Amino acid sequence: MLSTGLNGYINAQGFPKTGMLTTVIGAIINIILDPIFIFAFKMGVQGAALATVISQGASAAWVLRFLTGKKAILKLRMSKISIQSKRTGKIMVLGLPGFVMQGTNSLVQIVCNNQLQVYGGELYVEIFTIINSVRDVLSLPINGISSGAQPVLGFNYGAREYGRVKEGIRFTAMLGIVYTVLAWLVVMLIPRIMIGIFSDDALTIETGAKMLNIYFFGFFFMAFQFVGQSSFQSLGKAKQAIFFSLLRKAIIVVPLTVMLPALGFGVKGVFLAEPISNAIGGLACFLTMWLTIYRKL
Repeated sequence: MLSTGLNGYINAQGFPKTGMLTTVIGAIINIILDPIFIFAFKMGVQGAALATVISQGASAAWVLRFLTGKKAILKLRMSKISIQSKRTGKIMVLGLPGFVMQGTNSLVQIVCNNQLQVYGGELYVEIFTIINSVRDVLSLPINGISSGAQPVLGFNYGAREYGRVKEGIRFTAMLGIVYTVLAWLVVMLIPRIMIGIFSDDALTIETGAKMLNIYFFGFFFMAFQFVGQSSFQSLGKAKQAIFFSLLRKAIIVVPLTVMLPALGFGVKGVFLAEPISNAIGGLACFLTMWLTIYRKL
């Protein structure tokens, strides 16, 4: 929690490379220690857990060392740490959309797993787990783009530099769309290789490749969702950001995941719910942002 929570204060002071190293250091230490503890010391799963804790400790130490050192513009001092209810409330409101998005993601996974058990069995639950992993990996860059844009948009909006805000939204949208289109093409061209990274079972790879193509159809619509939502958050429009988080997942995906299999689509209906929600939710979020914020700046 220390490394994750305080790392934002490194990035906000204009040291993104140092902030990136927080993650890189922890990841490298974890990768090195995993095989040593698991195999060399024969600790098994306990070794993997210990490696994770040590790597997290190293990341936290790195963050604290920087924020209390000479390079930090705003240093961390215990005497200066105080909690103000009004400011804390604003922080919580701005963080709520991210919380809602993660919460609804968990809700969707629960509903999907239940439906897959009924209509497809263990094979499709395994495939869905693999596809989620692929999605998480491919979503990281667009997540990074939208997260990186937020402080820039927020700062310029506060400074009344509305031209820069519009430029930032345009740039984020174009970069996001280009990346998601390329990611979609990769998935469409080599679905078996993508599934094969996680499993060597022939049936899982063959069936998983078909489901992957369905699930990722129109993946570029995700860019519209991320850009629209990050713009709402950046400009302090927390209610809109929360609404569109709920719209795509809770209001569209969950009902479709339940309805489509029952309407005759079977197990494919579970995987179809995602691209449909991406198109409807993503376009609704982006167009609302464009009409209510961008055009008025």
